[in-house]
Amino acid sequence: MLTNEEVAQTIINQFGESVTDFDDPYNLLTCSTSRDQIIPLVKYLKEDKILQIGFLTDLTAVHYPDSTGKEFCVVYHLHSLTNNFRLRIKVYLTTADVHIPTMIPLFASANWMERETFDLFGIIFDGHPDLRRILNMEEMDYHPMRKEYPLEDATREDKIDALFGR
Repeated sequence: MLTNEEVAQTIINQFGESVTDFDDPYNLLTCSTSRDQIIPLVKYLKEDKILQIGFLTDLTAVHYPDSTGKEFCVVYHLHSLTNNFRLRIKVYLTTADVHIPTMIPLFASANWMERETFDLFGIIFDGHPDLRRILNMEEMDYHPMRKEYPLEDATREDKIDALFGR
């Protein structure tokens, strides 16, 4: 079985400084890369004879409105069933440019996960064959998981955003 340190070192040896911020909270190896490197990185992880990461567990996003230059984070959770380890990869995007390449050529299961992430956060997956809303109505002109909207009715005084960590 591979350790997180061995996997991290393999990635560093292959990609150098284009993959950064290695950490392992709760024993889940985590790293960051750029939108330009996400496809080559995941392709390498999938095709490598030792790592054998063959399962995209999840793909989602997080909105950090107060983090200038890194307002959105697209998060990929990958799993090597053969070696029994998981990997989280983060790609940060700005509000002005929420484009990232689609993962569908590598994992067909990314199709609906990317549609959901587009629907809820407005992340645009370049090359996606059918990028349209999956949960909400097409007529919606906003993305409900962005932290740009108040959590409650603004006229209510008993529930203010500060009570919810905003």
